[in-house]
Amino acid sequence: MKRRTSIAQACVAALSLLILPACGPAATGSVGPANPEVDAIFADLQGDRPGAAVGVVWNGEVVHRAGYGTAHLDHGVPITPETVFDIASISKQFGAMAALLLESEGDLDLDADVRGAVPELPDFGAVITARHLIHHTSGIRDWPHTMALGGIGFTDVISFEKILRMLYQQQAINFPPGSEYAYSNTGYNLLARVIEVQSGMTFREYTESRIFAPLGMTRTHFSDDYLEVVPGRAESYAPVEGGEGFRRLPNQLTALASSSLHTTMDDFIRWMRNYETAQVGGEAMLRTMVQPGVLTNGETLEYAHGLSVADYRGLPTFGHGGSWVGYRTNFVRFPEQNLSIAVFCNVADCNPAGRARRVAEVFIGDLMGPAPEASAPEPDPEGPALTAAQLQEYAGSYRSPELDSTFDLEVDAEGRLVASHWRNDPSVLSSTDADTFRGTQWFLPEVRFLRDGAGRVTGFTVTGTRVRDLIFERQE
Repeated sequence: MKRRTSIAQACVAALSLLILPACGPAATGSVGPANPEVDAIFADLQGDRPGAAVGVVWNGEVVHRAGYGTAHLDHGVPITPETVFDIASISKQFGAMAALLLESEGDLDLDADVRGAVPELPDFGAVITARHLIHHTSGIRDWPHTMALGGIGFTDVISFEKILRMLYQQQAINFPPGSEYAYSNTGYNLLARVIEVQSGMTFREYTESRIFAPLGMTRTHFSDDYLEVVPGRAESYAPVEGGEGFRRLPNQLTALASSSLHTTMDDFIRWMRNYETAQVGGEAMLRTMVQPGVLTNGETLEYAHGLSVADYRGLPTFGHGGSWVGYRTNFVRFPEQNLSIAVFCNVADCNPAGRARRVAEVFIGDLMGPAPEASAPEPDPEGPALTAAQLQEYAGSYRSPELDSTFDLEVDAEGRLVASHWRNDPSVLSSTDADTFRGTQWFLPEVRFLRDGAGRVTGFTVTGTRVRDLIFERQE
């Protein structure tokens, strides 16, 4: 706990020292200042394939600004620093900043019960505040997991309103608010709704007027309409499994505050400079942005206000990554070295975080400590081998009233327990412990069966890192 606190303090102190006079916007164009060593890091993304846009700001100057690869394979449009990307969860820092700005205007109490603004939110028996939502300590379940259990795929239409309707049907949360940390996109979507109610504006309007317009980010907006035409937007792609080439992954998400920020590298450079100039928010608010949350037991988190506070090779950092359909993004800032790096990719296997760290090594590698050693993954637990007759006890239909979703479990011809949903691919369930199974589909990481007093199976719960004990009741 002491180490986490010292890193956070270092970031706060560095920010206070690095407030510089306002800098002008980066020059527009397809190519800007370039570094050959950075180019080499992205050499594999060149040409007629998806790629990345990269921006590096060091001591207030743009020292690298480039695009690699293709934004739209159908039409052969190249990626440039002016290409629009959905930057996924990097968006969260803008949601947190919007909340802090609204608080500074006197229109939001970060420690008030959010049900005062959003009475549709169920009463979970404990007060949930905007501060809980910002630091992922609310206990609210993460919608990518709950939506998947409801049969909704990531390339389906997933609107802001649909996410909220799902939330309003929930009957429980993961833990008492403030007691633990569990990353929740849903929490940030609820934060956006609170900001809308308290400001009297849409979230898109509020962020445009308070953040993007003052910084000159003219090609940046939170997407609230998946059918909107966005000139110059990059499509998202994934490599073809077991073959050559790429397949398109449609992006039909409008998850305000948690994701769905559309921006260009040139615009994001303006935002990275704001961590130096404090043009929007001011010095005190920028210091607050990197102050981590604290649990009720006094433990300091590594998550601040839409930013993760950590270190890399001995140097304090803050930033965030993002992942949605084929978009992969990363932003990292080394505050003591006044170095900011952003990598926006439109292909799922890009590894922007790894590339951003390699970019950092180009500029400040001589200041870094030893490279971290890779840790070996822990093997998955294996439970007792069960016969087809033993598995038959679990067969049946199971429904979640919270998600209005049903899984049918049956023992197949190979003697395996298989969970089927009409909108999802089947998942084979393997025993890991007594009455506990692991699915081959990611959305069934742990399935634990429930029994009544007579020992009969009455349902099961699904638990993962961001969803706990979501109940599916056995249907008679």
